[in-house]
Amino acid sequence: MIKKILFILLLFFITIGFSQEKSIDKLSAAPNPFNNSTKITFNSNSNSTIILSIKNVLGKTVIKKMYKTKTGKNSIPFYKENLSKGMYIYSIQDKKKVISKRFVIR
Repeated sequence: MIKKILFILLLFFITIGFSQEKSIDKLSAAPNPFNNSTKITFNSNSNSTIILSIKNVLGKTVIKKMYKTKTGKNSIPFYKENLSKGMYIYSIQDKKKVISKRFVIR
C-alpha cells in the first residue's frame, strides 16, 4: 500500500515538472543568411518585456535592444545596420529564459 502511494506521488511530481510552460520558444530568423534584413520570430506565453542581444563570434555584444511582447507569435524586423558580413549569435531573454541561435550576414 505504501509503495503504491509513493509511486503515485512520484508520477504526480514528474508530471508537474514536465508540464511547466516555457516562457519563450520556437526562435528563428528568416531569411538566414540575409543581406540587409531578416525577421526574428518567437512564441511567448505572456505579455512581457524581452531583450534582443546580438553578439559577434568573439562573444562581444554589438546590439542590445528591449521589446514588448504579446502572448503568442511575435516578430522583430532586424536590419544589419553597420554590422559587417559574418556569423552572429542572436538571443532573446525574458525573466525566465534565454534562447540563442545563429544567423549569417552575407
